[in-house]
Amino acid sequence: MGITDSFLNKVERKTNVSKESILELAGRLKDGNLKDEKTIRGVIDELSKLTGKTVSKEQSDKIVKAVVGDQIPNNLESMID
Repeated sequence: MGITDSFLNKVERKTNVSKESILELAGRLKDGNLKDEKTIRGVIDELSKLTGKTVSKEQSDKIVKAVVGDQIPNNLESMID
């Protein structure tokens, strides 16, 4: 699945995170191991800082479990509409 400019614009509007930051994080995920909890937690922490949103330990645990368990929807765009 490629990341379209339209998708990036929607995410940027909803999160106030620049396209460049989004692409940088996507690159880290692409180059990293999505089964590695440390990598995923690092990205969660970075997103938390970029968005100014606090992510609780419980939320972080759920996100890690979903990513490691391949429970992420194929259509990410539907998550931000």
